[in-house]
Formats: sequence, structure tokens, C-alpha cells
Amino acid sequence: MGSDNNVLAVIAKNIDVLALPLVSLVYPLYASIKAIETKSRADDRQWLTYWVLYSLITLFELTFSKAIEWFPIWSYAKLAAICWLVLPYFNGASYVYENFIRPFYRNPQVKIWYVPLKKDIFSKPDDVLTAAEKYIEEHGPQAFERILAKADRDARGRRNNYMIFDDDYRY
Repeated sequence: MGSDNNVLAVIAKNIDVLALPLVSLVYPLYASIKAIETKSRADDRQWLTYWVLYSLITLFELTFSKAIEWFPIWSYAKLAAICWLVLPYFNGASYVYENFIRPFYRNPQVKIWYVPLKKDIFSKPDDVLTAAEKYIEEHGPQAFERILAKADRDARGRRNNYMIFDDDYRY
């Protein structure tokens, strides 16, 4: 009877170590494979979002590992957050996608990828139209039309020579 209590005490003290790999890796791997085999986009979104969020959590842990050591509750908080993201009852990953990621992606407040090349803030914006206008001024409209025709030919050639998806594969 005394050894049973010791085993239960050890399990209770280490529940985060025992449950975290099952909840954060084993079940999501199984559910992801299952989602790949279905035609539903909802489960694909759930599990793709989960893996993105899991990666962010892992990067956060790796980056701030020394600071996280000072919070003994971190592993339990992480377990609770992972359960919320994973368990079908909550569908937390889908919630995060619908309420945070998708609105930002659909209507970005900040243009992340655009970095202007000009240093002077009072000049014309440095964009594709300005670059095209400048090229036409320097080389003439015929040179610009030749570049567009060449780009069009190259694009058609790439479309005809490469097959991105195999249409024979069925889900």
C-alpha cells in the first residue's frame, strides 16, 4: 500500500513530463495524418495552425530558456495551453487562426515585406510603377515592351515544361 502511494506521488509530481509528449506530439501527429487523408479543410487548418503555434512555443522556449527556469509553473502552463490548442473539444488552434492570424493576414496593418530602397522620404514612392516609368524614360517604350514579351514567353515556357501537382493522386 505504501509503494502504491509512492508511485502515484511520483506520477502526480511528473504529470507534465509524462503527458506533455503525448499531448503535444503523439496525438497531433496522429490527428495530422488523419487530417491529410480527409477532404475537409477545417481539420487541415486546425493541424497546420497547431504545428505553427507549437513551433513558435518551442522557439520561445529555446530563446528564453534561462528566464523560463525561474518559473516552476511554466511546464504546467505549457501543458494547459497545448491541451487547449490540441483537444477537439476546444479547437484552440482553429480559434487562434480565426481570431488572430487570419484577420492579420487578410488585412495587414503593416507591410512586412516591403522595404523602400530610397532614403529620401520626400521623393516619389519606390514601387513597381515608378521603376517601370523610370525604365521607359531611360530606354523607351519599345525596350519595355520587349522585356514584357520576353517575360511572357519565359512564363509560358515554364508553365508548359513543369508539372507542379500530379493529378493522378487522389485523396
